[in-house]
Amino acid sequence: MNLEIPIENFTRISSAYQTRLKNLGILTMRDLIYHFPSRYQDFSARTNIADLEVGKTACIQGEIQSVKMVRIWKRHMTIVDAIVKDGTGQVKAAWFNQPYLASTFKKGTMVCLAGKLAEKRGAKYLSNPMYEKVRDAGGGEDDYTHTGRLVPVYPETAGVTSRWLRYIIKPLLGQAAKIADPLPRTVLEAYDFMSFGEAIKQIHFPDSEEEAAMARKRFAFEELFFIQLAVLRQRMRLNRETARAIPFDEKLIKKFVQSLPFSLTDAQRKTAWQILKDMGKPHPANRLLQGDVGSGKTIVAMIAALAAAKSGGQTAVMVPTEILANQHYESFSKLLSPFGVEIGILCAKTCAASSYGKVSKKAALDLVKSGDTQILIGTNALIQKGVEFKNLNLVILDEQHRFGIDQRATLAKNRQTKKENRPVPHLLSMTATPIPRTLALTVYGDLDLSLIDQMPSGRKKIETKIILPDDRAGAYEFIRREIGSGQQAFVICPRIDPEEGQPEIKRDGILFDPKADWSGANAVKAVKEEYEKLSKEIFPELRIGMLHGKMKAAEKQEAMDKMKAGKTDILVSTSVIEVGIDIPNAAIMAIEGSHKFGLAQLHQFRGRVGRGEHQSYCLLFSDYPTRRLNAMLKFDSGFQLAEKDLEIRGPGEVFGSQQWGAPDLAMASLADVFLVEKSRAAAKGILQNDPDLSRHPQLRARITHFSARAHLE
Repeated sequence: MNLEIPIENFTRISSAYQTRLKNLGILTMRDLIYHFPSRYQDFSARTNIADLEVGKTACIQGEIQSVKMVRIWKRHMTIVDAIVKDGTGQVKAAWFNQPYLASTFKKGTMVCLAGKLAEKRGAKYLSNPMYEKVRDAGGGEDDYTHTGRLVPVYPETAGVTSRWLRYIIKPLLGQAAKIADPLPRTVLEAYDFMSFGEAIKQIHFPDSEEEAAMARKRFAFEELFFIQLAVLRQRMRLNRETARAIPFDEKLIKKFVQSLPFSLTDAQRKTAWQILKDMGKPHPANRLLQGDVGSGKTIVAMIAALAAAKSGGQTAVMVPTEILANQHYESFSKLLSPFGVEIGILCAKTCAASSYGKVSKKAALDLVKSGDTQILIGTNALIQKGVEFKNLNLVILDEQHRFGIDQRATLAKNRQTKKENRPVPHLLSMTATPIPRTLALTVYGDLDLSLIDQMPSGRKKIETKIILPDDRAGAYEFIRREIGSGQQAFVICPRIDPEEGQPEIKRDGILFDPKADWSGANAVKAVKEEYEKLSKEIFPELRIGMLHGKMKAAEKQEAMDKMKAGKTDILVSTSVIEVGIDIPNAAIMAIEGSHKFGLAQLHQFRGRVGRGEHQSYCLLFSDYPTRRLNAMLKFDSGFQLAEKDLEIRGPGEVFGSQQWGAPDLAMASLADVFLVEKSRAAAKGILQNDPDLSRHPQLRARITHFSARAHLE
């Protein structure tokens, strides 16, 4: 079996099903074989018909005595009734709107049925049971596919059921078992894992729950192992690349630090030294700077950029939003211009240079190309066609997890220059989304880690409160009083327009009615309607502003400028203000529909206030308290909240498995610290003895395939 062949070449799958499978990310035979069950239904214990109990699910085996189909014209419904008999009695089975079953089941056919016994008007029957014909009445579990065993339930999509997937996948397992094991024998023996052939059978059609768990653990290890191999090989390749060593100018850095209007924390000093030491080597630095919201990562990045500029090189600072780019441009210009550093900004709508003010895009590009602009700050515009650096020595990515992997790699590799053998720029990635160190070694395994685990002195603890519907009026009055004393407030909403999207059906175990009145308690707050409500009904005497992603760049900048200047009392916004916005006078963060956000995002919002001298507050408006909201009351540390978020939502939701591109099973396994450590140790062991994997051609081929599908730099 060639696992790399596209599903279009598989004759058992029609073109209609091929299209549907692509919605599940199934493009090749490998994807199909590796489409693992999400759970199992246990129909392995068979029950005598005489022992069936109403309301309980059971599996029976018997002979069909009769079959009939009834049409209920008024309700546009068909019902297929079958009487099934075993040695202890008989029972009726009923299937709704599946008329083809009338010809599928014939009198005398042996069947296995699994379903719940229902009762209506005294009549008992199996309601819509799962079914299959029995070839051998005394057979083992291998004779059963949809009943009579642990039955796999797969992730599905419209038009692709678990029953169909079982029908397609089961015949392939015998051939798949003959494939050479992708894990080296030494690794299998060291960790006592199942062979590939046994594991692929047991994960799809297990003999027991224990066997299924062992198979899942083996495949989770396999996926983590390939991630580790890929990132460790990337790290080795980087170590072989050359970079311009940026010498450490102690006098310059001391002079800059002394010029700051505040004192650096010990954690900032330590991380700055780690980065400067990396940049002084002739190999590209590749460091991830983690720090809680408001811990002062930007000033550390500024120190690195100053060192690069004064050594004759350029720095590119890429940020996720134009608002943050403008804020960085202002702060970099204010603190670095006195040191003779030329700062530029390049966004879709904004082009400027510190010595020239606003300039045309062509002029901005010319300044970069000539090397006159020493630090260029911008959004995705930095990697657009026409941007060419003269001497790019350092790349800084702020909130780097928000960029697609191709964007990060493009900037880091300095695609803009066509000169061959150009040194690779040093890379500094920053994130305010703390993750446990062991997990970071997997997600960002090719990066060295630096941690700012200390907040600037003088920061007051932000008081956080959950505001339930009955508390709303009191919360509004509290906001009015605070603004009356000179403070400002943010109000965050999950969406821009009220008509966008639908209410979520389930959240933290609570069901919502999808047909609920949008003005009711289950409605999701939207920026535009909240802006109208607050400005006209709740706070008509206050100055209310609005900010969202659909506004033009000039409009967004104007909204932020008014907030900074104190001309706006309350700014109603979407999550566009989540990253990096710094308004020292803002003391209230009110989050509407707070149950719609993850803990990391809520913590980011909370970090937008508490930056000045006043006591600050975070108000979590919600229809009900959730585990996440209660965690916000309990923990102030981003690392503690990250651990809690991992526990509540799982790694796939926290890190964004779609954006990151890692397989689902690997994402789910990130919470297994020991498995992560084992996979990393195994990958290191292989690469130490065979750095180029020349003695492991199958591993090398698999990594090539894996890296092409996963988002790894």
